[in-house]
Amino acid sequence: MQSDDQREQDGEKQTAGTAAPPLLEAVFVTGAAQWAQLPSMGPTEIAFAGRSNAGKSSAINALARRARLAFASRTPGRTQQINFFQMRCGAYAVDLPGYGYAAVARGTKNAWQDFLWRYVTERQTLTALVLVADIRRGITDLDRPVLEAFLRSGRPVLLLATKSDKLNVQERRRALADIDRALREYGDEGVAGVTVVEFSATARRGIDAADRIIAEWVA
Repeated sequence: MQSDDQREQDGEKQTAGTAAPPLLEAVFVTGAAQWAQLPSMGPTEIAFAGRSNAGKSSAINALARRARLAFASRTPGRTQQINFFQMRCGAYAVDLPGYGYAAVARGTKNAWQDFLWRYVTERQTLTALVLVADIRRGITDLDRPVLEAFLRSGRPVLLLATKSDKLNVQERRRALADIDRALREYGDEGVAGVTVVEFSATARRGIDAADRIIAEWVA
């Protein structure tokens, strides 16, 4: 995990000469509501996943330095397609539907979550995962299946502990310690396979750290 000093520096502007953020100038390419609608495999894909209302759209927008690249539905759980945004390097940032919200018909919910699960476990060009988790909730039972699938496959995970501006310093430390303990339950895979970054789109915290990791993935 990052030191306190590093976390405080993450919200600052990038210094001159540093590489441009990987999601800067990303553009929407297509949305897919079923397997046949996915774009042809080729470019590297980095998926963003998280339970509904965890702050996923806000995180994507913060990383893209855009106000409305990714859209948050007025009703959590209503977005039922996988959205592909192409970065300047050619790789895709892939916004997955939020999971865990119950305000949709059971049949519809099951259909799109089956599609989500198939994408996460079978898509060959999906090389890394950004798991967005509300720092106040930590890693929930809804997050675990997606996390475990990635850890088993050996693909890297960046866990953004979002909404950290809602907690004071001591509360953030305790919450991050809880996340660390949860990851250690997975043994070496959890410790080595997941990088945790304290994040806040509102306070601009953790953005530079996430940029660096994603840039390494798509280099």
